[in-house]
Amino acid sequence: PKTGVFGLMDLVGIDLSVHVIESLFSHLPDDDPFHDIVGTGEDIIQTMIADGYTGRKGKGGFYRLNKEDGKRVKEARNLTTGEYAPADRKAAFPSARMGKQGLGPLMDYPDEGAAFISDILLDTLSYAAHLVPDVTDDIYSIDTAMKAGYSWKSGPFQMMDSIGSASMVERLEESGRSVPGFLRTAADNGGFYSIEDGEIQRLTPDGSMVVVDRPESTLTVTDLKRRGKPLKRNGSASIWDMGNKILLVEYHSKMNAMDPMNIEMLVNAVDIAESEGWKGIVIGNDAANFCAGANLGLVLFAVNLAAWKDVEDFIAAGQDTYQALKYCEVPVVAASTGMCLGGGAEVLMHCDAIQAHAESYIGLVEVGVGIIPAWGGCKELMARLRNFGLVSEGPMGPVMKAFEYIGTAQVAKSAEQARSMGFIGPNDCITMNRDRLLADAKIRALELSEGYEPPEPHTYNLPGPTGKTALELAVKDLALSGQATPHDVVVTNELAWILTGGDTDMTETTDEDDILTMEREVIARLGRHEDSLARMEHMLETGKPLRN
Repeated sequence: PKTGVFGLMDLVGIDLSVHVIESLFSHLPDDDPFHDIVGTGEDIIQTMIADGYTGRKGKGGFYRLNKEDGKRVKEARNLTTGEYAPADRKAAFPSARMGKQGLGPLMDYPDEGAAFISDILLDTLSYAAHLVPDVTDDIYSIDTAMKAGYSWKSGPFQMMDSIGSASMVERLEESGRSVPGFLRTAADNGGFYSIEDGEIQRLTPDGSMVVVDRPESTLTVTDLKRRGKPLKRNGSASIWDMGNKILLVEYHSKMNAMDPMNIEMLVNAVDIAESEGWKGIVIGNDAANFCAGANLGLVLFAVNLAAWKDVEDFIAAGQDTYQALKYCEVPVVAASTGMCLGGGAEVLMHCDAIQAHAESYIGLVEVGVGIIPAWGGCKELMARLRNFGLVSEGPMGPVMKAFEYIGTAQVAKSAEQARSMGFIGPNDCITMNRDRLLADAKIRALELSEGYEPPEPHTYNLPGPTGKTALELAVKDLALSGQATPHDVVVTNELAWILTGGDTDMTETTDEDDILTMEREVIARLGRHEDSLARMEHMLETGKPLRN
């Protein structure tokens, strides 16, 4: 878990953890290995409970928050002395770096951290194997349950395949632990899973392999990879055939951030769909996050080289591509999940429909790095707020609400909240099961393809300088009260200029291209501002926004 093992115990409640274990002890057979693996009354835990250190609900637990010089300080408990000291967030065993190499190399690393992990994995994974076939003979169901219910990246049997079933047997024997019979069967058969003719097969207790029974309503990029190769691919994105004449654009850059290669694949997908008779396009992937926004490191690198033409070309290419998605001759559906921030949120808003995983976190957060949405986010959010009936009548309604959401970098904490903010529309659907997301998006694209016609361009009646003055006064009040920093004022004043339409008034019509032009002009100014550059650098270094 992201909290860490001890942080999770603090969150759940240390005393509750003991109650759960005692309950299991009372119900499990005496010969169940759980009795040997888990202890109920470690002296450390019993002492903590007796002293009121039961976790977050008590005086603290393995961690606690304390105040020092008016600041909150996270402290960690010394398990030997029981005393607390400031937690060293950088403290880590060298083996922590081995996690990316795989579980086997991590377990083999010669330090205490690896030894701890090895003990935990050997006990946990071998216990899962021990439960077959008494609890179930369908290991795929167990792996799926652990991933869906507990957010594991891999289930226990998938992890044993990663380590190697024969290696697991050897490690258990060397440590003096018993080896479950089903694990020996896996070692004799080369593992718990195999791939035959593009289908996943699982091991059964009698040693035979059977095809995993997966509902037709599930589809992942991994499934597509087993069945064939992408139509096109580069270092950041791929185009796949989903079947039924639907294309899939999969991002696979770091954090699925947008860069010139992602943009290239989106352009290619539109060209292929329109020229070769495809019915629709889906944008999605198997990763935890849909898209974390533009590749900030790439932008900052170009800025530091004063390669302004490259930055301007990147912004213009993004705008042109997103507009091409919006006015494509076939429907485009985004399958959102996890973080959909900045340029990722802008992709969603240019699609005909969004099939959103329930845990979609959507927002235009560019002000945190000293810039504004520049790929059409300003115009699209204002249009959606009005079209979806989320703001009052009159020109200032969508302007003020968009200014609030963008200017404060608000992020929807769920797909349903994103609907209330206008990022997801009233006719967009929400998928609860992550494995069904791409399948649902494909169905939506097929539905929209019947008699599809691209949308008409949106026009705006914006308030102009008078509206801009009103927004600037609101920010000035925030600055005077200490809620807005000096550079917040600079960035939001630029944002106000875009949202109110520049030198216009509510009797004139502003079109999408006018707003896109203003976005490019503002990016050019803010990209040269030293405080914006400081924000970008701080975000890349720390992962947190700089309040300058």
